[in-house]
Parts: sequence; C-alpha cells; structure tokens
Amino acid sequence: MSNPHKRQRTEEAGPSAELTLYNPDDQPPQTETFRTSTLSHPTMKLTGHKGSVYALAYSPDGEYLLSSSFDMTCLLWNASGDCENINVLSGHKNAVLDVAWTSDGENILTASADKTIAFWDGHTCERIRRFKGDNGHTAIVNDVDVSPAASSLSNKLFVSASDDGLVKLWDARVKGTAPAMSTFDCEFPVTSVVFGMDGHSVYSAGIDNCITAWDLRTGDKSMMIKAHSDTITSLALHPKGTHLLSNSMDSTMKSWDIRPFVPDGTKRHCKTFVGATHNAEKGLLNCAWSSDGNMVTGGSADKVVHIWDEMTSEELYYLPGHKGCVNSVVFHPTQNVIASSSSDKSIYVGELSN
Repeated sequence: MSNPHKRQRTEEAGPSAELTLYNPDDQPPQTETFRTSTLSHPTMKLTGHKGSVYALAYSPDGEYLLSSSFDMTCLLWNASGDCENINVLSGHKNAVLDVAWTSDGENILTASADKTIAFWDGHTCERIRRFKGDNGHTAIVNDVDVSPAASSLSNKLFVSASDDGLVKLWDARVKGTAPAMSTFDCEFPVTSVVFGMDGHSVYSAGIDNCITAWDLRTGDKSMMIKAHSDTITSLALHPKGTHLLSNSMDSTMKSWDIRPFVPDGTKRHCKTFVGATHNAEKGLLNCAWSSDGNMVTGGSADKVVHIWDEMTSEELYYLPGHKGCVNSVVFHPTQNVIASSSSDKSIYVGELSN
C-alpha cells in the first residue's frame, strides 16, 4: 500500500524519479461555505401541529413566522436560529385557514372554518376580539388580508372572503359588535381576497374562475378578468402593487397587470407558470411573490416546492421533502429564505442557494 503522505509516481517518471513529500500547507485552501441567513442550519423541519398546516405568514420585520392548522391553532415561531416555537394562538372551534399580520407587526388576523375572524395581539398572542354572528360571515371564512403599509388606509382595516359569497371590509379599531364597513356580493363562494396597493381597491376570486376588482369608495365592480378554467385558490399582490398572481385548480399560476392603464386594456395576462399541480383534495393552495418581485411560488399537490423566475417563467428551484400536499409557501421579507407548510403536519424552512 502506498504512503498517503506522498504523491504517487507518474507514468512519465523514470526509475530514478524522486518522490516529493506531501505538504498540506502547499494545497489550495478549501472553499468556505458562506451562510446567507440567520438560520442555525441551511434547512430545518418544524413540527408541532397535530393536523394539516394550511397557511404561513412572516411578520413584516421577518423576526417571526406564523402558521395555521387544521388542529384549530396557530403557532408562532422564531424566524431565526433554531426556529423554536414560542407561543400558541388558540380559541377557534374549527380549522384555521389563513393568517395575516398588520403592516406594523402589532396584530395578527386569523380566518377560520368556524365562520369567524379573530384579531390578536401580536406580542402576547391573546385574542382581542372576534368578528362573528349576525354581523359576520355565515359560512367558512377562507381568507383575510390587511391594508398594505403603502396605502392611505389604517393598517387596522382588513378584508375577509367566505363561502357565503361575500367579501367584507372591517375596521379592527371599532369595539363591540359593529357590522362590517362594506360588503361586496360576489354571488359565488370566494376563496381569496387581497387589498390593492392604492387602498381604494380590493380584488377577489373564487369558484367562478374570475378575478374581480371592487372600488371601496363606490362599492361597485371596477374590473373583472376571466382568469382560469377552474377555481382560483389564491391571489397575491406584487410588492409594488402593479400585478396580481393567481393560483388555480387548473394547475397553473398566472400573473396579471392590474395598473389602471395598460397598453391594451383587454390583455392584462402577463405570464403563466406551470409545474405545480392540484388534486382531488381541492385544497386552497397559496401563491406568493418574493420581496423584490423577481420570483414567484405557490402550493402544489405533488409534495414539491416550486419556485419560478418571474421574468422568464422558468422554474428555478424544485424542492422535494414534504410527504403531503404543499399548502403554502412564503418568502422571507429580508433574507434568501423560504418556508413551506404541508398536509403532512410539518413546516420546512430553508435557504435558497445562490
């Protein structure tokens, strides 16, 4: 056996060729791996929920991650280090289908299959009030969204979408059992709703396969787009407010130009992103933009996290690991990190390679 501390003789070397002793100091330095986040490990699996995990939301400053589940609870996690679970939001009487932070990070909103919306203290995780009963929705509440920081509206205003076919606008500052500020009748069950960046519009989507824009000042429809061939499960607003992203049970994700004036007002469709799938579970799989708007992602029934380049529509990342349908995928607001949740009751948090 050859001495491992010596270089091996080459075939060109003659019988009298000398062997050079190996000096580790002469070797080129090994490439050091630079971490791109505050996570303690490049990829981590978070467990704690006892049922399917339906929704995820990072706090605006990226310090915390919130998850909601079929187990009727929401779990609050540190978004750095070991991502330990630090609090529990409990009180709903059925699955919690969606979560959202107010733009100042002070409060949390949850939408539930128990037909209610809850408003929580973001620090203590104690429930402040519920929106229910005669003044609330009469069916499952699928989605909730808070007015964006860039709008002229208070960050305590929010909208909700329900299977009762209604979109409602609420003011969380109003005490008691005050009714919604505005109600928009969509005629069909509504699966998703988002605020426009200008604070004057709300966009809804549902089983009618359309995206509908509502003017908050007049209460009228300002635009309707026949967007997909099957139920739209989620909408997401571009960070600059210029485009919408939609995920659908027709197994496509699409982006739409929602600016008031486009070169051709009849052609608002921009890109189509293919690769993700939906299945017989008919889950309300989400969609999301990266904070710079350069990447998009969304839930998929094939147990894989898909991430696309927004400019080219090409798939950049194909990330397996989950053992069930991926219900939600979200980008960290300030770091090159994503989080995904699944019907396998787990959450994965990990860095994206550069």
